[in-house]
Amino acid sequence: MDTPLHLIFLLFLLASSAALALVSANFYNDFDITWGNDRAKILDNGQQLQLTLDRFSGCGIQSKQEYLFAKIDMQIKLVPGNSAGTVTTFYLSSQGPKHDEIDFEFLGNLSGDPYILHTNVFAQGLGNREQQFYLWFDPTLDFHNYSVLWTSNQIIFSVDGSPIRVFKNRETELGKVDSNYHYPKSQAMGVYSSLWNADDWATRGGLVKTDWTKAPFVASFRNFNAAATATSSFDAAAAEEEALESNQEQRLQWVRKNYMIYDYCGDTKRFPQGPPPECK
Repeated sequence: MDTPLHLIFLLFLLASSAALALVSANFYNDFDITWGNDRAKILDNGQQLQLTLDRFSGCGIQSKQEYLFAKIDMQIKLVPGNSAGTVTTFYLSSQGPKHDEIDFEFLGNLSGDPYILHTNVFAQGLGNREQQFYLWFDPTLDFHNYSVLWTSNQIIFSVDGSPIRVFKNRETELGKVDSNYHYPKSQAMGVYSSLWNADDWATRGGLVKTDWTKAPFVASFRNFNAAATATSSFDAAAAEEEALESNQEQRLQWVRKNYMIYDYCGDTKRFPQGPPPECK
């Protein structure tokens, strides 16, 4: 029996859509190398990126596109061995003195000691909302997926699909209490990654310096993905935007109980008069 022509055309469209969905982002098309010259290398026909740090300079990239509310993913394999003093970053940021920013920063350490994953949120140029975590795996042995889901209601930081931090938009509620509280909601942000030397603070508060005999230091990136909308809502992520599923909420609490090592909300030395209002 012959297949109707319209069904053949429909199957062709579905197959084409599936093929397009399998095409990963290309670093040549999606990013510019902004500093460090040839220390940043795009490899495998645009499928992989390597960032290198030597004693003279690190390097960095910036996305060609900016996003207002987005789901951003990057797979990263961090600097192996003695990475003390180095910082590998993956973050979103707008421009200007009152910029918004959503940060993943990976603070290197001595061989055998764990990386520290440092997260932060800036709005209208104000940050100081740090939370830090150990990871439950060695991030130097293989690629792992790091994600930011940024919507008009909240920001979800995730590692390999497990949420580790949720920062909610409480501006309507708290703006009346604290004029310094803002939520990043109006400035489009680009995506950045970099590898640089920060041995004045990155490892044990700067007590451990970068061992340049181990240079060059190399971090690898692949499978960048961005899904965004320029409107005030994020329909594609609406379910995840409103609430985590029960298994995700359990995973979030497991990570925070077992692997969170710093939360600005609990820093009584830093906030002797009590935590910022969004912590309450």
